[in-house]
Amino acid sequence: CAILSPAFKVREFSVTDATPFPISLLWNTEAEDAEGVHEVFSRNHAAPFSKVLTFYRKGPFELEAFYSDPNGVPYPETKIGRYVIQNVAAQKDGEKSKVKVKVRVNTHGIFSVSTASMVEPVKSEESEDVGVETEVESQDQRPIENSSDKNIQQENSEAGTQSQVQTDGQQTSQSPPSSEPPSEENKIPDVKTNEKKGDQPPEAKKPKIKVKNVELPIEANLVWQLGKDLLNMYIETEGKMIMQDKLEKERNDAKNAVEEYVYEFRDKLSGPYEKFVCEKDLQGFSALLTETEGWLYEEGEDEAKQVYVDKLEDLKKLGTPIEMRYQEAEERPKLLEELGHRLQYYATIAGEFRNKDEKYIHIDEMEMMKVEKCVSEVVEWMNNAVSAQAKKSLDQDPAVHSSEIKAKLQELNNVCEPVVTQPKPKVDSPKEENPLNERSDYKTEDMGEDDKNSEMPQQNGECHPSDQNTISMDLD
Repeated sequence: CAILSPAFKVREFSVTDATPFPISLLWNTEAEDAEGVHEVFSRNHAAPFSKVLTFYRKGPFELEAFYSDPNGVPYPETKIGRYVIQNVAAQKDGEKSKVKVKVRVNTHGIFSVSTASMVEPVKSEESEDVGVETEVESQDQRPIENSSDKNIQQENSEAGTQSQVQTDGQQTSQSPPSSEPPSEENKIPDVKTNEKKGDQPPEAKKPKIKVKNVELPIEANLVWQLGKDLLNMYIETEGKMIMQDKLEKERNDAKNAVEEYVYEFRDKLSGPYEKFVCEKDLQGFSALLTETEGWLYEEGEDEAKQVYVDKLEDLKKLGTPIEMRYQEAEERPKLLEELGHRLQYYATIAGEFRNKDEKYIHIDEMEMMKVEKCVSEVVEWMNNAVSAQAKKSLDQDPAVHSSEIKAKLQELNNVCEPVVTQPKPKVDSPKEENPLNERSDYKTEDMGEDDKNSEMPQQNGECHPSDQNTISMDLD
């Protein structure tokens, strides 16, 4: 709140969610009666967080997830679930396949085995046609692992132990690395490191191996903390509570609508609505509003939704006519003024037509007579409406409504506008020929001048050699 408030200045800080209970994985090894156990998420480990476990297997295998500390878990069952990694097969040469299993704790602290993939080597000839990934068997891959995992792998390689699992941590939020106890060397007897490929020195020297990842299906068998029947009962109960909350909200909205109408209309009765209600109706309506207000805070405090809806309808029967008279008084003068302007506009055009104005002389006389007739009829209707309304007081229903004025204005425009906006007829074709003839004559004259100009240089050219001859004769 202090960060969001503009009134406070605070230091920047972050909150990291944590996993409250440690989670471990259990699996069967290749040896008889041997099991592997690894705590993938320690107590108060950062969440959300993902880790990648690497197994070496020739066939499908099963992982069992459980809470490491049974006494510290507030659940009746410490098991989380069993996950079967399917479609695992040995390599073509009979060696064990490398299987990467990604485990994750999400934002809500829910553990899951999210993905599993089998790493298959690809021949160089086939690599061009297959989607291939390049795996660098060097120290470039190690930064994604936790520091504790490095120590475990190095100690295993020095001791000469052969293992079947590696752990790569992928952190999705800032958190300290999970601490792994040194005794895990004994717990994971089958952990195989990248350096434990001394039996095949030529392959270890290869800096790059082209591989492809094959996604593997995972069968999850979760252990429910609640039985299906009990869970369904809780879901049904939740649905009933949601419906009850919805009905309660609708009831409160109906009650608030009555209360709002009482306060708002009472204020307007002493303000803008005062002129539009007679004294007798004003006293009766004010008494009803006061009575409704008292009812809301006494016996009407906790009534059904329909009771409030009916109460609001009773109030509107008296309040709506008053509100309507006020709105009519606001809109009617503006509409009458607009109607008067349009009548004056069309009447002016009709007068100019009678005076043989060039702008409207092209309009047919019968069409203009329709305009004059419509204008006279609307003027008569308007005068009658204004005189009838003048006899009415503000607290009485209006003699003419705004909707009637709008309809009459629309009727006037529909009849007169198409007539007065008729375009002038187009100019006849002979009128268009004259400019063309003038242009042709003009061009002809130009051509004549060009001819004259063209003759002049010829004459000058003829005179020029004669001048030269004259000069030559004088020199002789």
